[in-house]
Amino acid sequence: MDHNRLAELLFPQIDKSPEDYETMYPPRNLPADAKVTRLGPSPTGFIHLGNLYGAFVDERLAHQSGGVFYLRIEHTDDKRYVEGAVDIIIHSLRFFGIDFDEGAGLHGDTGAYGDYTQSRRGEIYQCFARKLVAEGKAYPCFLTEEEISAIRAEQEEKKINPGIYGIYARSRDLSLEQIEANLQAGKPYVIRLRSDGEPAADETGRRIRVHDAIRGILEMPENFQDVVILKATGIPTYHFAHVVDDHLMRTTHVVRGAEWLSSLPVHVELFEKLGWEPPVYCHTAQLMKLDEEGNKRKLSKRKDPELSLDYYRKQGYHPAAVREYLLTILNSNFEEWRMEHPDSPTDDFPFSTEKMSNSGALFDLNKLNDISKDVLLKIPASALYDFLKSWAEEFRPEYLHLFDDRAYMEKILDLGRQDSKPRKDLIYAEQIVAFISYFFDDLFAIEDPMPAEVPEEDVAKILAAYLESYDHSDDQSQWFDKIRDIAVRFGYAAKPKDFKKNPQNYKGHVGHVSTVIRIALMGRAQSPDVWTIQQILGEERTRRRIGQYK
Repeated sequence: MDHNRLAELLFPQIDKSPEDYETMYPPRNLPADAKVTRLGPSPTGFIHLGNLYGAFVDERLAHQSGGVFYLRIEHTDDKRYVEGAVDIIIHSLRFFGIDFDEGAGLHGDTGAYGDYTQSRRGEIYQCFARKLVAEGKAYPCFLTEEEISAIRAEQEEKKINPGIYGIYARSRDLSLEQIEANLQAGKPYVIRLRSDGEPAADETGRRIRVHDAIRGILEMPENFQDVVILKATGIPTYHFAHVVDDHLMRTTHVVRGAEWLSSLPVHVELFEKLGWEPPVYCHTAQLMKLDEEGNKRKLSKRKDPELSLDYYRKQGYHPAAVREYLLTILNSNFEEWRMEHPDSPTDDFPFSTEKMSNSGALFDLNKLNDISKDVLLKIPASALYDFLKSWAEEFRPEYLHLFDDRAYMEKILDLGRQDSKPRKDLIYAEQIVAFISYFFDDLFAIEDPMPAEVPEEDVAKILAAYLESYDHSDDQSQWFDKIRDIAVRFGYAAKPKDFKKNPQNYKGHVGHVSTVIRIALMGRAQSPDVWTIQQILGEERTRRRIGQYK
Protein backbone atom coordinates (compact mmCIF):
# COMPACT_ATOMS: atom_id res chain seq x y z
CA MET A 1 0.00 0.00 0.00
CA ASP A 2 1.31 3.43 -0.98
CA HIS A 3 0.08 5.34 2.08
CA ASN A 4 1.39 8.67 0.82
CA ARG A 5 -0.60 8.22 -2.38
CA LEU A 6 -3.68 7.37 -0.30
CA ALA A 7 -3.22 10.50 1.81
CA GLU A 8 -3.02 12.66 -1.31
CA LEU A 9 -6.11 10.94 -2.68
CA LEU A 10 -8.16 11.58 0.45
CA PHE A 11 -6.90 15.08 1.30
CA PRO A 12 -6.03 16.90 -1.93
CA GLN A 13 -7.09 20.24 -0.45
CA ILE A 14 -4.62 20.22 2.46
CA ASP A 15 -1.67 22.47 1.63
CA LYS A 16 -0.06 22.79 5.08
CA SER A 17 2.13 20.23 6.81
CA PRO A 18 2.16 19.24 10.48
CA GLU A 19 5.48 21.06 10.74
CA ASP A 20 3.78 24.26 9.60
CA TYR A 21 1.35 24.04 12.51
CA GLU A 22 4.12 23.19 14.98
CA THR A 23 5.79 26.43 13.89
CA MET A 24 2.55 28.40 14.12
CA TYR A 25 1.92 27.09 17.66
CA PRO A 26 5.35 26.81 19.31
CA PRO A 27 5.95 25.71 22.93
CA ARG A 28 4.91 28.45 25.33
CA ASN A 29 7.50 30.64 27.00
CA LEU A 30 6.53 29.95 30.62
CA PRO A 31 8.32 29.03 33.88
CA ALA A 32 9.36 25.39 34.11
CA ASP A 33 6.54 24.29 36.43
CA ALA A 34 3.84 26.50 34.93
CA LYS A 35 0.64 24.69 34.03
CA VAL A 36 -1.53 25.37 30.99
CA THR A 37 -5.16 24.39 31.46
CA ARG A 38 -8.33 24.84 29.51
CA LEU A 39 -12.05 24.75 29.93
CA GLY A 40 -13.77 23.20 26.92
CA PRO A 41 -17.56 23.53 27.19
CA SER A 42 -19.99 22.94 24.35
CA PRO A 43 -21.86 26.09 23.20
CA THR A 44 -25.31 24.79 24.10
CA GLY A 45 -26.25 27.68 26.38
CA PHE A 46 -26.42 25.49 29.49
CA ILE A 47 -23.60 26.13 31.96
CA HIS A 48 -23.72 23.96 35.05
CA LEU A 49 -22.11 23.37 38.42
CA GLY A 50 -19.82 20.71 36.94
CA ASN A 51 -18.38 23.33 34.56
CA LEU A 52 -17.68 25.66 37.49
CA TYR A 53 -16.25 22.79 39.55
CA GLY A 54 -13.81 21.88 36.78
CA ALA A 55 -13.07 25.52 35.90
CA PHE A 56 -12.10 26.21 39.49
CA VAL A 57 -9.55 23.38 39.35
CA ASP A 58 -8.25 24.62 35.98
CA GLU A 59 -7.96 28.20 37.21
CA ARG A 60 -6.19 27.28 40.46
CA LEU A 61 -3.70 24.94 38.75
CA ALA A 62 -2.79 27.56 36.15
CA HIS A 63 -2.68 30.69 38.27
CA GLN A 64 -0.96 29.17 41.31
CA SER A 65 1.87 28.05 39.03
CA GLY A 66 2.21 31.20 36.93
CA GLY A 67 0.66 29.44 33.95
CA VAL A 68 -2.20 30.06 31.53
CA PHE A 69 -5.91 29.23 31.73
CA TYR A 70 -7.82 29.46 28.45
CA LEU A 71 -11.34 28.93 27.10
CA ARG A 72 -11.82 26.64 24.12
CA ILE A 73 -15.27 26.14 22.63
CA GLU A 74 -15.46 22.41 21.96
CA HIS A 75 -17.87 21.80 19.19
CA THR A 76 -17.05 20.76 15.68
CA ASP A 77 -20.46 21.20 14.07
CA ASP A 78 -21.93 24.69 13.61
CA LYS A 79 -25.43 23.17 13.44
CA ARG A 80 -25.30 22.55 17.22
CA TYR A 81 -24.13 26.07 18.00
CA VAL A 82 -26.53 28.12 20.16
CA GLU A 83 -26.39 31.86 19.49
CA GLY A 84 -25.07 33.75 22.52
CA ALA A 85 -23.86 30.60 24.27
CA VAL A 86 -20.25 31.80 24.52
CA ASP A 87 -21.41 35.03 26.18
CA ILE A 88 -23.46 33.00 28.68
CA ILE A 89 -20.44 30.82 29.50
CA ILE A 90 -18.09 33.76 30.00
CA HIS A 91 -20.55 35.91 32.00
CA SER A 92 -21.65 32.99 34.19
CA LEU A 93 -18.11 31.96 35.10
CA ARG A 94 -16.90 35.55 35.50
CA PHE A 95 -19.67 36.12 38.05
CA PHE A 96 -18.08 33.41 40.19
CA GLY A 97 -14.59 34.87 39.85
CA ILE A 98 -13.39 32.64 37.01
CA ASP A 99 -11.50 34.68 34.40
CA PHE A 100 -9.59 33.40 31.39
CA ASP A 101 -6.14 34.53 30.32
CA GLU A 102 -6.83 33.78 26.67
CA GLY A 103 -9.22 31.97 24.37
CA ALA A 104 -12.69 32.62 23.03
CA GLY A 105 -14.05 35.95 24.28
CA LEU A 106 -16.98 38.30 24.18
CA HIS A 107 -15.38 40.26 21.34
CA GLY A 108 -13.41 37.54 19.57
CA ASP A 109 -10.34 35.55 20.49
CA THR A 110 -7.50 36.65 22.73
CA GLY A 111 -4.19 34.84 22.50
CA ALA A 112 -1.76 33.44 19.96
CA TYR A 113 -2.99 29.82 19.93
CA GLY A 114 -6.40 30.25 18.28
CA ASP A 115 -8.73 29.86 16.64
CA TYR A 116 -10.21 28.77 19.98
CA THR A 117 -13.45 27.45 18.48
CA GLN A 118 -13.16 23.92 17.12
CA SER A 119 -15.66 24.34 14.30
CA ARG A 120 -13.25 26.83 12.70
CA ARG A 121 -10.20 24.54 12.88
CA GLY A 122 -11.27 21.97 10.28
CA GLU A 123 -8.17 22.16 8.09
CA ILE A 124 -5.90 21.62 11.10
CA TYR A 125 -7.64 18.36 12.03
CA GLN A 126 -7.65 17.18 8.44
CA CYS A 127 -3.93 17.92 8.17
CA PHE A 128 -3.15 15.64 11.10
CA ALA A 129 -5.61 13.00 9.90
CA ARG A 130 -3.72 13.12 6.60
CA LYS A 131 -0.47 12.57 8.52
CA LEU A 132 -1.87 9.44 10.18
CA VAL A 133 -3.12 8.09 6.84
CA ALA A 134 0.27 8.80 5.20
CA GLU A 135 1.97 6.84 7.98
CA GLY A 136 -0.42 3.89 7.69
CA LYS A 137 -1.96 4.66 11.12
CA ALA A 138 -5.43 5.54 9.83
CA TYR A 139 -7.58 4.45 6.91
CA PRO A 140 -10.85 5.24 5.11
CA CYS A 141 -13.78 3.05 6.19
CA PHE A 142 -16.68 2.52 3.78
CA LEU A 143 -18.96 0.53 6.11
CA THR A 144 -22.58 1.65 5.78
CA GLU A 145 -24.91 2.21 8.73
CA GLU A 146 -26.71 -1.00 7.80
CA GLU A 147 -23.46 -2.99 7.82
CA ILE A 148 -22.44 -1.49 11.18
CA SER A 149 -25.86 -2.38 12.63
CA ALA A 150 -25.49 -5.96 11.37
CA ILE A 151 -22.02 -6.18 12.94
CA ARG A 152 -23.39 -4.89 16.23
CA ALA A 153 -26.20 -7.46 16.19
CA GLU A 154 -23.73 -10.27 15.51
CA GLN A 155 -21.47 -9.13 18.35
CA GLU A 156 -24.41 -8.95 20.75
CA GLU A 157 -25.49 -12.45 19.78
CA LYS A 158 -21.96 -13.78 20.35
CA LYS A 159 -21.65 -11.70 23.54
CA ILE A 160 -18.33 -10.20 22.50
CA ASN A 161 -16.97 -6.65 22.63
CA PRO A 162 -18.97 -4.33 20.37
CA GLY A 163 -17.23 -2.07 17.88
CA ILE A 164 -15.15 -2.00 14.71
CA TYR A 165 -11.95 -3.99 15.19
CA GLY A 166 -10.24 -7.14 13.95
CA ILE A 167 -12.37 -9.07 11.47
CA TYR A 168 -15.13 -6.48 11.80
CA ALA A 169 -12.88 -3.71 10.48
CA ARG A 170 -13.66 -4.75 6.90
CA SER A 171 -12.18 -1.67 5.24
CA ARG A 172 -8.90 -1.91 7.14
CA ASP A 173 -7.04 -3.96 4.56
CA LEU A 174 -8.57 -2.70 1.33
CA SER A 175 -6.07 -2.22 -1.46
CA LEU A 176 -5.40 1.21 -2.96
CA GLU A 177 -7.26 0.08 -6.08
CA GLN A 178 -10.32 -0.96 -4.06
CA ILE A 179 -10.30 2.36 -2.20
CA GLU A 180 -10.02 4.29 -5.47
CA ALA A 181 -12.94 2.33 -6.92
CA ASN A 182 -15.07 3.13 -3.86
CA LEU A 183 -14.18 6.82 -4.11
CA GLN A 184 -15.00 6.90 -7.82
CA ALA A 185 -18.33 5.25 -7.04
CA GLY A 186 -19.08 8.12 -4.62
CA LYS A 187 -19.30 5.92 -1.54
CA PRO A 188 -19.24 7.91 1.70
CA TYR A 189 -16.50 7.08 4.19
CA VAL A 190 -15.07 7.98 7.57
CA ILE A 191 -11.43 8.00 8.65
CA ARG A 192 -10.66 5.45 11.36
CA LEU A 193 -7.61 5.02 13.57
CA ARG A 194 -5.71 1.81 12.78
CA SER A 195 -5.34 0.61 16.36
CA ASP A 196 -2.45 -1.60 17.42
CA GLY A 197 -4.43 -2.95 20.35
CA GLU A 198 -5.86 -6.42 20.62
CA PRO A 199 -9.17 -7.39 22.24
CA ALA A 200 -8.81 -9.74 25.18
CA ALA A 201 -11.45 -12.08 26.54
CA ASP A 202 -10.14 -11.71 30.09
CA GLU A 203 -7.74 -9.64 32.20
CA THR A 204 -4.67 -11.20 30.55
CA GLY A 205 -4.70 -8.72 27.66
CA ARG A 206 -2.25 -5.88 27.26
CA ARG A 207 -2.85 -2.95 29.59
CA ILE A 208 -1.77 0.66 29.81
CA ARG A 209 -0.63 2.59 32.87
CA VAL A 210 -1.42 6.30 33.13
CA HIS A 211 -0.67 8.67 35.97
CA ASP A 212 -3.75 10.66 36.89
CA ALA A 213 -3.05 13.74 39.04
CA ILE A 214 -6.13 13.03 41.18
CA ARG A 215 -6.41 9.23 41.09
CA GLY A 216 -2.79 8.20 40.95
CA ILE A 217 -1.70 5.35 38.67
CA LEU A 218 -4.54 4.07 36.51
CA GLU A 219 -4.21 0.67 34.88
CA MET A 220 -6.70 -0.40 32.23
CA PRO A 221 -6.95 -2.46 29.03
CA GLU A 222 -5.40 -0.85 25.97
CA ASN A 223 -7.56 0.47 23.18
CA PHE A 224 -8.27 -2.02 20.40
CA GLN A 225 -11.06 -0.17 18.61
CA ASP A 226 -10.57 1.42 15.21
CA VAL A 227 -12.37 4.53 16.38
CA VAL A 228 -13.59 7.20 13.97
CA ILE A 229 -11.37 10.28 13.94
CA LEU A 230 -13.01 12.10 10.99
CA LYS A 231 -16.69 11.73 10.16
CA ALA A 232 -18.00 11.44 6.61
CA THR A 233 -18.52 15.19 6.61
CA GLY A 234 -14.83 15.79 7.37
CA ILE A 235 -15.73 16.90 10.91
CA PRO A 236 -13.50 15.40 13.62
CA THR A 237 -14.77 13.43 16.59
CA TYR A 238 -14.16 14.80 20.09
CA HIS A 239 -11.47 12.13 20.60
CA PHE A 240 -9.38 13.41 17.73
CA ALA A 241 -10.10 17.14 18.01
CA HIS A 242 -9.14 17.46 21.67
CA VAL A 243 -5.89 15.54 21.16
CA VAL A 244 -4.81 17.81 18.31
CA ASP A 245 -5.90 20.98 20.10
CA ASP A 246 -4.36 20.11 23.45
CA HIS A 247 -1.03 19.46 21.76
CA LEU A 248 -0.99 22.57 19.58
CA MET A 249 -2.28 24.83 22.36
CA ARG A 250 0.40 23.31 24.61
CA THR A 251 -2.02 22.16 27.30
CA THR A 252 -0.17 20.55 30.20
CA HIS A 253 -3.13 19.46 32.38
CA VAL A 254 -6.60 18.33 31.31
CA VAL A 255 -9.30 18.49 34.00
CA ARG A 256 -12.43 16.55 33.12
CA GLY A 257 -15.13 14.40 34.67
CA ALA A 258 -14.85 10.73 35.59
CA GLU A 259 -17.18 9.85 32.70
CA TRP A 260 -14.18 10.27 30.37
CA LEU A 261 -12.11 7.55 32.07
CA SER A 262 -13.39 4.89 29.68
CA SER A 263 -12.09 6.95 26.72
CA LEU A 264 -8.61 7.36 28.16
CA PRO A 265 -7.07 4.36 26.28
CA VAL A 266 -8.26 5.84 22.98
CA HIS A 267 -6.74 9.22 23.79
CA VAL A 268 -3.45 7.70 24.96
CA GLU A 269 -3.15 5.77 21.70
CA LEU A 270 -3.93 8.84 19.61
CA PHE A 271 -1.17 10.79 21.34
CA GLU A 272 1.23 7.90 20.76
CA LYS A 273 0.27 7.57 17.08
CA LEU A 274 0.82 11.30 16.56
CA GLY A 275 4.17 11.16 18.38
CA TRP A 276 3.19 13.59 21.12
CA GLU A 277 3.52 13.65 24.89
CA PRO A 278 0.03 13.51 26.42
CA PRO A 279 -1.00 16.08 29.02
CA VAL A 280 -1.49 15.15 32.66
CA TYR A 281 -5.08 14.03 33.03
CA CYS A 282 -7.08 14.98 36.14
CA HIS A 283 -10.35 13.06 36.28
CA THR A 284 -12.60 14.70 38.86
CA ALA A 285 -15.18 12.94 40.97
CA GLN A 286 -18.81 13.12 39.92
CA LEU A 287 -20.99 15.61 41.77
CA MET A 288 -23.46 13.69 43.92
CA LYS A 289 -26.33 14.52 46.26
CA LEU A 290 -28.36 12.62 48.82
CA ASP A 291 -31.86 11.66 47.73
CA GLU A 292 -34.92 11.51 49.97
CA GLU A 293 -33.90 8.05 51.23
CA GLY A 294 -30.37 9.19 52.05
CA ASN A 295 -28.76 7.44 49.07
CA LYS A 296 -26.14 9.11 46.90
CA ARG A 297 -27.00 9.84 43.27
CA LYS A 298 -25.61 11.99 40.49
CA LEU A 299 -26.84 15.56 40.19
CA SER A 300 -29.35 15.57 37.36
CA LYS A 301 -30.15 18.36 34.89
CA ARG A 302 -33.77 17.15 34.87
CA LYS A 303 -34.28 16.64 38.61
CA ASP A 304 -32.00 19.18 40.27
CA PRO A 305 -32.35 22.90 39.49
CA GLU A 306 -29.23 23.55 41.60
CA LEU A 307 -27.11 21.91 38.89
CA SER A 308 -27.46 25.02 36.71
CA LEU A 309 -25.30 28.03 37.52
CA ASP A 310 -28.34 30.17 36.73
CA TYR A 311 -29.91 28.82 39.92
CA TYR A 312 -27.23 30.45 42.08
CA ARG A 313 -27.29 33.70 40.18
CA LYS A 314 -31.08 34.00 40.25
CA GLN A 315 -31.24 33.11 43.94
CA GLY A 316 -28.49 35.64 44.56
CA TYR A 317 -25.73 33.59 46.14
CA HIS A 318 -22.63 35.71 46.61
CA PRO A 319 -19.81 34.36 44.40
CA ALA A 320 -17.40 34.41 47.35
CA ALA A 321 -19.69 32.00 49.21
CA VAL A 322 -19.93 29.60 46.27
CA ARG A 323 -16.14 29.65 45.80
CA GLU A 324 -15.62 29.02 49.50
CA TYR A 325 -18.01 26.09 49.45
CA LEU A 326 -16.52 24.56 46.30
CA LEU A 327 -13.11 24.51 47.95
CA THR A 328 -14.52 22.46 50.81
CA ILE A 329 -15.55 19.71 48.39
CA LEU A 330 -12.53 20.13 46.10
CA ASN A 331 -9.77 19.82 48.70
CA SER A 332 -10.11 17.74 51.85
CA ASN A 333 -7.80 20.03 53.84
CA PHE A 334 -9.47 23.34 53.02
CA GLU A 335 -11.67 23.55 56.13
CA GLU A 336 -8.66 22.92 58.36
CA TRP A 337 -6.77 25.66 56.50
CA ARG A 338 -9.72 28.03 56.87
CA MET A 339 -9.77 27.52 60.65
CA GLU A 340 -6.08 28.46 60.77
CA HIS A 341 -6.51 31.40 58.35
CA PRO A 342 -10.01 32.79 59.08
CA ASP A 343 -9.42 36.13 57.36
CA SER A 344 -7.29 35.06 54.38
CA PRO A 345 -8.67 35.23 50.83
CA THR A 346 -9.39 31.86 49.21
CA ASP A 347 -6.71 32.53 46.58
CA ASP A 348 -4.10 32.13 49.34
CA PHE A 349 -5.12 28.50 49.86
CA PRO A 350 -2.51 26.11 48.36
CA PHE A 351 -4.83 24.09 46.14
CA SER A 352 -3.65 20.58 45.26
CA THR A 353 -5.02 17.82 43.01
CA GLU A 354 -3.60 15.27 45.45
CA LYS A 355 -6.17 16.43 48.03
CA MET A 356 -9.11 15.94 45.68
CA SER A 357 -11.58 13.11 46.14
CA ASN A 358 -11.58 10.37 43.51
CA SER A 359 -15.00 9.12 44.55
CA GLY A 360 -18.29 10.99 44.39
CA ALA A 361 -18.09 14.59 45.65
CA LEU A 362 -21.19 15.20 47.77
CA PHE A 363 -22.90 18.50 47.01
CA ASP A 364 -24.94 19.74 49.98
CA LEU A 365 -27.07 22.86 49.52
CA ASN A 366 -27.58 23.15 53.28
CA LYS A 367 -23.84 23.26 53.85
CA LEU A 368 -23.50 25.91 51.15
CA ASN A 369 -26.09 27.98 53.02
CA ASP A 370 -24.18 27.59 56.30
CA ILE A 371 -20.93 28.63 54.65
CA SER A 372 -22.69 31.54 52.97
CA LYS A 373 -23.77 32.85 56.39
CA ASP A 374 -20.14 32.92 57.53
CA VAL A 375 -18.88 34.48 54.32
CA LEU A 376 -21.52 37.24 54.20
CA LEU A 377 -20.80 38.10 57.84
CA LYS A 378 -17.31 39.21 56.77
CA ILE A 379 -18.50 41.34 53.83
CA PRO A 380 -19.09 45.02 54.76
CA ALA A 381 -22.67 46.27 54.55
CA SER A 382 -21.66 48.73 51.81
CA ALA A 383 -20.36 45.89 49.62
CA LEU A 384 -23.45 43.79 50.37
CA TYR A 385 -25.62 46.73 49.35
CA ASP A 386 -23.82 46.94 45.98
CA PHE A 387 -24.12 43.17 45.43
CA LEU A 388 -27.82 43.05 46.28
CA LYS A 389 -28.65 46.07 44.16
CA SER A 390 -26.80 44.56 41.20
CA TRP A 391 -28.73 41.31 41.70
CA ALA A 392 -32.05 43.16 41.84
CA GLU A 393 -31.24 45.09 38.66
CA GLU A 394 -30.69 41.83 36.78
CA PHE A 395 -33.21 39.45 38.34
CA ARG A 396 -35.73 41.27 40.55
CA PRO A 397 -36.24 44.86 39.34
CA GLU A 398 -39.43 45.04 41.43
CA TYR A 399 -37.13 45.28 44.48
CA LEU A 400 -35.01 48.16 43.21
CA HIS A 401 -36.96 50.71 45.29
CA LEU A 402 -35.54 49.07 48.41
CA PHE A 403 -32.19 50.59 47.48
CA ASP A 404 -33.38 54.19 47.18
CA ASP A 405 -31.99 55.06 50.63
CA ARG A 406 -28.50 53.59 50.83
CA ALA A 407 -27.87 54.61 54.46
CA TYR A 408 -31.15 53.01 55.57
CA MET A 409 -30.42 49.75 53.76
CA GLU A 410 -26.86 49.55 55.11
CA LYS A 411 -28.16 49.90 58.68
CA ILE A 412 -30.58 47.05 57.98
CA LEU A 413 -27.86 44.82 56.52
CA ASP A 414 -25.60 45.48 59.50
CA LEU A 415 -28.29 44.56 62.04
CA GLY A 416 -26.78 42.29 64.71
CA ARG A 417 -23.57 41.71 62.79
CA GLN A 418 -21.41 43.81 65.12
CA ASP A 419 -22.58 42.10 68.32
CA SER A 420 -20.17 40.14 70.54
CA LYS A 421 -21.93 37.05 69.20
CA PRO A 422 -22.80 38.32 65.72
CA ARG A 423 -26.01 37.20 64.05
CA LYS A 424 -25.71 35.08 60.92
CA ASP A 425 -29.07 35.75 59.28
CA LEU A 426 -28.05 36.51 55.71
CA ILE A 427 -27.62 33.68 53.17
CA TYR A 428 -28.47 34.76 49.58
CA ALA A 429 -30.25 37.71 47.99
CA GLU A 430 -33.71 36.20 47.63
CA GLN A 431 -33.63 35.06 51.27
CA ILE A 432 -32.17 38.39 52.45
CA VAL A 433 -34.98 40.41 50.85
CA ALA A 434 -37.56 38.13 52.47
CA PHE A 435 -35.76 38.37 55.82
CA ILE A 436 -35.62 42.18 55.88
CA SER A 437 -38.98 42.79 54.17
CA TYR A 438 -40.63 44.10 57.36
CA PHE A 439 -38.44 47.21 57.15
CA PHE A 440 -40.42 48.29 54.06
CA ASP A 441 -44.10 49.17 54.29
CA ASP A 442 -45.02 47.73 50.89
CA LEU A 443 -43.52 44.33 51.83
CA PHE A 444 -44.64 44.28 55.46
CA ALA A 445 -47.08 41.51 56.40
CA ILE A 446 -48.27 39.83 59.60
CA GLU A 447 -46.91 36.30 59.28
CA ASP A 448 -47.26 34.84 62.78
CA PRO A 449 -50.15 34.63 65.25
CA MET A 450 -50.04 36.31 68.65
CA PRO A 451 -48.79 34.15 71.57
CA ALA A 452 -51.39 31.72 72.88
CA GLU A 453 -50.65 32.99 76.40
CA VAL A 454 -52.00 36.47 75.53
CA PRO A 455 -55.81 36.70 75.25
CA GLU A 456 -57.10 38.66 72.26
CA GLU A 457 -58.49 41.42 74.48
CA ASP A 458 -55.04 41.93 76.05
CA VAL A 459 -53.32 42.52 72.70
CA ALA A 460 -54.98 45.90 72.13
CA LYS A 461 -54.38 46.94 75.75
CA ILE A 462 -50.69 46.03 75.60
CA LEU A 463 -50.14 47.89 72.31
CA ALA A 464 -52.04 50.97 73.54
CA ALA A 465 -49.99 51.04 76.75
CA TYR A 466 -46.82 50.58 74.74
CA LEU A 467 -47.60 53.53 72.47
CA GLU A 468 -48.48 55.68 75.45
CA SER A 469 -45.16 54.98 77.17
CA TYR A 470 -43.01 54.93 74.02
CA ASP A 471 -40.09 57.34 73.90
CA HIS A 472 -37.80 56.91 70.91
CA SER A 473 -34.89 58.39 72.84
CA ASP A 474 -35.00 55.67 75.53
CA ASP A 475 -31.93 53.50 75.69
CA GLN A 476 -32.36 49.73 75.53
CA SER A 477 -32.54 49.31 79.31
CA GLN A 478 -35.13 52.06 79.77
CA TRP A 479 -37.17 50.68 76.89
CA PHE A 480 -37.32 47.16 78.33
CA ASP A 481 -38.14 48.40 81.85
CA LYS A 482 -41.29 49.97 80.38
CA ILE A 483 -42.25 46.66 78.74
CA ARG A 484 -41.73 44.89 82.06
CA ASP A 485 -44.03 47.45 83.76
CA ILE A 486 -46.72 46.86 81.13
CA ALA A 487 -46.43 43.10 81.63
CA VAL A 488 -46.90 43.36 85.39
CA ARG A 489 -49.82 45.78 84.99
CA PHE A 490 -51.77 43.25 82.91
CA GLY A 491 -51.01 40.18 85.01
CA TYR A 492 -47.87 38.78 83.37
CA ALA A 493 -44.70 37.77 85.23
CA ALA A 494 -41.85 40.29 85.11
CA LYS A 495 -39.40 37.44 84.51
CA PRO A 496 -39.85 34.12 82.63
CA LYS A 497 -38.44 32.18 85.60
CA ASP A 498 -41.18 33.56 87.88
CA PHE A 499 -43.82 32.27 85.48
CA LYS A 500 -42.08 28.91 85.26
CA LYS A 501 -42.07 28.52 89.07
CA ASN A 502 -45.68 29.64 89.61
CA PRO A 503 -47.60 29.48 86.32
CA GLN A 504 -50.92 29.55 88.18
CA ASN A 505 -50.21 33.12 89.34
CA TYR A 506 -49.76 34.67 85.88
CA LYS A 507 -51.26 34.76 82.40
CA GLY A 508 -47.76 34.48 80.92
CA HIS A 509 -44.48 36.36 81.21
CA VAL A 510 -42.75 39.48 79.89
CA GLY A 511 -41.44 37.53 76.87
CA HIS A 512 -44.98 36.93 75.70
CA VAL A 513 -45.77 40.63 76.08
CA SER A 514 -42.67 41.65 74.11
CA THR A 515 -43.64 39.13 71.41
CA VAL A 516 -46.97 40.98 71.01
CA ILE A 517 -44.98 44.16 70.29
CA ARG A 518 -42.58 42.28 68.01
CA ILE A 519 -45.40 40.83 65.89
CA ALA A 520 -47.20 44.17 65.61
CA LEU A 521 -43.94 45.80 64.52
CA MET A 522 -42.32 43.07 62.37
CA GLY A 523 -45.14 40.61 61.73
CA ARG A 524 -42.99 37.80 63.12
CA ALA A 525 -42.53 36.08 66.45
CA GLN A 526 -38.77 35.74 65.82
CA SER A 527 -36.48 38.58 64.75
CA PRO A 528 -33.34 40.44 65.74
CA ASP A 529 -33.44 42.80 68.73
CA VAL A 530 -36.67 44.86 68.72
CA TRP A 531 -35.15 48.00 70.24
CA THR A 532 -32.44 48.08 67.55
CA ILE A 533 -35.01 47.52 64.82
CA GLN A 534 -37.04 50.47 66.12
CA GLN A 535 -33.95 52.69 65.99
CA ILE A 536 -33.60 51.81 62.30
CA LEU A 537 -37.31 52.13 61.51
CA GLY A 538 -37.51 55.53 63.19
CA GLU A 539 -40.18 56.85 65.56
CA GLU A 540 -42.79 57.72 62.96
CA ARG A 541 -42.82 54.31 61.27
CA THR A 542 -42.66 52.53 64.65
CA ARG A 543 -45.68 54.38 66.02
CA ARG A 544 -47.62 53.90 62.80
CA ARG A 545 -46.99 50.13 62.74
CA ILE A 546 -48.06 49.66 66.37
CA GLY A 547 -51.10 51.89 65.91
CA GLN A 548 -52.25 50.14 62.73
CA TYR A 549 -52.19 46.60 64.13
CA LYS A 550 -55.57 44.88 64.01
